[in-house]
Amino acid sequence: MSSAPRPNIVVVLVDDMGFSDIGCYGGEVLTPNIDALAAGGLSMTQFYNTARCSPSRASLMTGLHPHQTGIGILNYDDSPEGYPGTLNRSCVTLAEVLRPAGYATYISGKWHMSNDIHSPDDAWPTRRGFDEFFGTLEGAGSFFQTRTLTRNEENVEHLCEDPGFYYTDAITDHAVEFLRSHAENRADDPFFLYVAYTAPHWPLHALEEDIARYAGRFAAGWDELRVQRLARMVERGIVSGEWALTERDPRVPAWEDVTEQEWEAARMAVYAAQIDRMDQGVGRIMAQLAEQGVREDTLVVFLSDNGGCAEEMPVETARDFVTTYVSFDAFTRDGREVRPGNDPSIWPGGEDTYATYGRSWANLSNTPFREYKHWIHEGGIAAPLVAHWPAGLAARGELRHQPHQLTDIMSTVLEVSGAEYPEEHLGHAVLPPEGRSMLATWAEDAPAEDRYLYWEHEGNCGVRRGPWKLVRKHGQDWELFELDADRTELHDLAADHPARVAEMAEVYQRWAERCGVIPREKVLELYASRGSGLPSE
Repeated sequence: MSSAPRPNIVVVLVDDMGFSDIGCYGGEVLTPNIDALAAGGLSMTQFYNTARCSPSRASLMTGLHPHQTGIGILNYDDSPEGYPGTLNRSCVTLAEVLRPAGYATYISGKWHMSNDIHSPDDAWPTRRGFDEFFGTLEGAGSFFQTRTLTRNEENVEHLCEDPGFYYTDAITDHAVEFLRSHAENRADDPFFLYVAYTAPHWPLHALEEDIARYAGRFAAGWDELRVQRLARMVERGIVSGEWALTERDPRVPAWEDVTEQEWEAARMAVYAAQIDRMDQGVGRIMAQLAEQGVREDTLVVFLSDNGGCAEEMPVETARDFVTTYVSFDAFTRDGREVRPGNDPSIWPGGEDTYATYGRSWANLSNTPFREYKHWIHEGGIAAPLVAHWPAGLAARGELRHQPHQLTDIMSTVLEVSGAEYPEEHLGHAVLPPEGRSMLATWAEDAPAEDRYLYWEHEGNCGVRRGPWKLVRKHGQDWELFELDADRTELHDLAADHPARVAEMAEVYQRWAERCGVIPREKVLELYASRGSGLPSE
């Protein structure tokens, strides 16, 4: 522990990035700044998110399971029958806990936890404990014409008129601005800075100079690159060499059978460039901390909100999909028509495109695991997490293998800061935090704590205790895996251990009822009765 009672805290969250994309976790993307954090701190190999954007943010920010906060799926209002899709008053945010303890509180980036993205309400960051806010309220959109762009509670979309505007850089710019302003006006107070990048969430938008760094880098294709990634991950101790690599997704062709290899490689190159630019931003933030003389006693946590995203965007349905769920401009700032969708005739990356990298590359991003964002198999919920705090953590380049999940962020912040968690806030009773502090885990590679971890999203659900994980997709049977021997979830042991399956399923059900999980069947009935589609991004 640091001798300082209240270290600064910076949480950097990225959007839709797979477990193994960054360099220190085995990926091809150049991430020297995140890698430096890992080399000067520690990396967790079994940290878990909640498989989707809004729910992960709600859990990280409150220390509760997302259903308890009112955000069980996304920030869409399905009340009274379904989730309200907005932070309720039964929870408090990290900012609401830290501000009474003397912290200045800042957020730069994506919020995605209010069902009203245009008019300030009780779930906007400025009304949930943050002194300053720059960023977006919606879940996705153009990196060049960014909608719902807001400064505190004022729309500032006019900033996008600058030809040099790029949202990732704008997030970094304002994070650095907040740090500079803090040094000038509140230097004696600690600060909490939440930096929520939208990179590398679709659309595939990146700057040409960044894309150029990855020319030809992915020409070997997803089959060979998955093998290469796994070898690096095993060498670094991120995964065990005893875990077999999952098979290529059966819906994805073998690379040798792909006719448009150059276009496919370009999709991944743009995705990599998005991460690259985000990493450059992390470097700028760390340089600012060093300039202000607070780098040593600032806890920096870097993580991702869910696994790689397999969402496809065929040209035939892309425009309807985009306009239904996110803001979309039909023309670029200089008058060119925006062409949404994934097609070899549309080269990805530019402002006049709107595409995803798809299932094929998400399969690479989540190496060596099964499945993707939305699902509770390891590919959907395994997150890289890097912790760096030179004055408070002795670890230098070490790994931690104990299982933890997003609810543990709040408990860790409470222990680090000495802040008190309230029983009520603004006249409302507040649910107690669900997590456990990670400081003991970070201090030494001790045995994992005996506890249950839980997940549910869109009827996909799971529970883990020790090495045993019970998981299922909506509408399918439970699967049971012994993760110490098989974390890639290739050998279902449910038939061999029926008593364990029954016991863990009962534990899961009690948790689901306690935490307000709405059965998926009821959610589907709700949307069917309204004649509307299910919320997506």
